[in-house]
Amino acid sequence: MKTTLSAKRYKSQGRYEAQEAQENRTPFLTDYDRIIFSNPFRRLSKKTQVHPLSKNDHVHNRLTHSLEVASVGRTLGLGVGRYLEAQEGFGHSPYEVAAIVQSACLAHDIGNPPFGHAGEEIIKEWFATHQNTPLMEEINPEQRADFLCFDGNAQSLRIVTQLENHAYAGGMRLTLSTQAAMIKYPWEACDARSKGKKFSYFQSEKSIARTIFEEFDLVQEGVFVRHPFSYLMEAADDICYALLDIKDAVELNMLEVANLEHIFLPLCGKKAYEETLGSSAMSDFQKVSRLCAFAIGRLSEHAIETFVDHKLFVPRTDVKDLISLFSHKALQEGLAAAKELGHNHIFNEPRKIELELGAYRTIGILLEDLINAAYALHVNQKTFKTERALTLMGNDAPRTSQSLYEKYQAVLDYIVGMTDNYATRLAGQLAGLGR
Repeated sequence: MKTTLSAKRYKSQGRYEAQEAQENRTPFLTDYDRIIFSNPFRRLSKKTQVHPLSKNDHVHNRLTHSLEVASVGRTLGLGVGRYLEAQEGFGHSPYEVAAIVQSACLAHDIGNPPFGHAGEEIIKEWFATHQNTPLMEEINPEQRADFLCFDGNAQSLRIVTQLENHAYAGGMRLTLSTQAAMIKYPWEACDARSKGKKFSYFQSEKSIARTIFEEFDLVQEGVFVRHPFSYLMEAADDICYALLDIKDAVELNMLEVANLEHIFLPLCGKKAYEETLGSSAMSDFQKVSRLCAFAIGRLSEHAIETFVDHKLFVPRTDVKDLISLFSHKALQEGLAAAKELGHNHIFNEPRKIELELGAYRTIGILLEDLINAAYALHVNQKTFKTERALTLMGNDAPRTSQSLYEKYQAVLDYIVGMTDNYATRLAGQLAGLGR
């Protein structure tokens, strides 16, 4: 492996050049700034984390989740960076490692569609039900898999490398290090079913992914291998969503903190758990907030130790994720219990299910009208309705010169960019229910 860090970013005509550090900003802090000031990042404030269209302002949305993941990721990056700084030939500040992981964490959900993971499933199901129709005849198997297995991770990479700021000329032009740290599923959609449902790049970004992996010598026998920092980004995300989903559930009176001993006792230790639970000065929400803080601190420290102990700064093909390597079994089991509670109880809360079923209709209406409009444009069979639908999309509408695959991607880029509220309102108008 050449290096774990690269300040190279896209310049023009396929060239990648290293950016010189400014007086007050490293190239990796520039990445952070470009993400946090971007339109797609700001729209995350109105996108579902777990609870769609929540009326409680304390409940996490995708933006607050991403900020918290970035905070934990910075800690993990700084801890690993301090270890790497002591290694001969590394030559980088630990704060540069921290900034890379923090930036990757900040952008990791930037490609999520409205209604979160439910939105992903709705898009996949819509294309699955239409795969044997004329709409899909011209789409080759590899491209078709991008739609049948649609994944917000791949859309995130597409946004930062193609769509935002410099359209189809480098996108946000982030450093290759930050882009590499974002990729936790280093394969394409046509491989996703054999390796798990998720993947990290579409056919449209395949050559960009290759450039990223080649920069770090992460191509082994034709197969892409994860960048070491992607394990830190993934761990930060896992830690945050497992614990903070529980915090939201307590806020929404779905859970009581007194019933969460099997999670927080192993994660926080006996002393911190009993002192917090026994306090008469704190509400249930304040107690679970304090317990989450203790747990995140302990999990973060052990994640750093585990990364170093297992030498994950060297590319590996035999490691699923960082948390699976934890030697502290109480921490590993407590986090697993938190995830299990989320899947079995929180994710099946009745109001959440009701809104997700509503989301099927919302996103289904958008896909039906806009994909059919894109197809009509492609076969030159436009009607008044399809022309108006394309006009509605404005500058985001597919172009005649694009392939059918690219036209459908333009539609998905448009839909994914919507907030929950805007998607609901627009679908209502298209269905004749709005004003």
